[in-house]
Amino acid sequence: MTGSASDAARAGSFPYRLIATDLDGTLLRGDDTVSQRTRDALAAATAAGAAHIVVTGRAVPWTRHILDDLGYDGLAVCGQGAQVYHAGEHRLLTSVTLDRQLAGVALAKIEAETGPLYLAASRDGLDGDVLVGPGYEVGGDLPAVPFTDASDLWSAPLNKIYIQHPTLSDDALAEAARRTAGGFVTVTMAGAGVVELLPLGLSKATGLSLAARRLGLKSADTIAFGDMPNDVPMFGWAARGVAMANAHEELKAVADEVTSSNDEDGIAVVLERLAA
Repeated sequence: MTGSASDAARAGSFPYRLIATDLDGTLLRGDDTVSQRTRDALAAATAAGAAHIVVTGRAVPWTRHILDDLGYDGLAVCGQGAQVYHAGEHRLLTSVTLDRQLAGVALAKIEAETGPLYLAASRDGLDGDVLVGPGYEVGGDLPAVPFTDASDLWSAPLNKIYIQHPTLSDDALAEAARRTAGGFVTVTMAGAGVVELLPLGLSKATGLSLAARRLGLKSADTIAFGDMPNDVPMFGWAARGVAMANAHEELKAVADEVTSSNDEDGIAVVLERLAA
């Protein structure tokens, strides 16, 4: 912790009561770790009275191990806002599921426009599997269960469906999905190769507002950090939105400021300045 951050912590003078951070490309560096500098900056801010909430597109089963490794025991918003998770208690507080009939209609409309899609889906719950169909590429070493029978996709409650296309870019696929199926599902892009279909109206802002309310906090109390278009609603809800240098241009366009990249301690750069 820097001297100025320590002084601010003792004085209780941190200007925001809630710090909301995306995970991939924001809090996490490229090697999926959090730097000591960022840990110290967050510790100084929380010592000064701020709460920290992780707000991620990952569902709980793909998030829990990261939070455990970080020693994080607060609230986390997972699944693009679908889940509010108590990391310290390993307990799911709220969960929103996708209307599977509407999702089926949405997929049919998108495929009528784009041709066949590669599909994956995240099942609801603390231990919900991610089902991955033929052709769909999962980044990293995240656990997934392959399926070949399309009926398996719809056999249990889902938080979201992931779509990929053999030739369209992520931006083009997301745009086509919004144009053809935006009245049935929310479409968002959370990273490279990650275009998602969510319950209509759901966003990170939805989940963050629920989590903040549990802490007695409001949008006016909040500074948010992110890197992808799925963070746009969160920036719209928070009092201040900070995009990482590595952020998608769509997010940078609505950010109040752009900080250093996730590999260059971008969160810490801003928190240290605010603490000073």
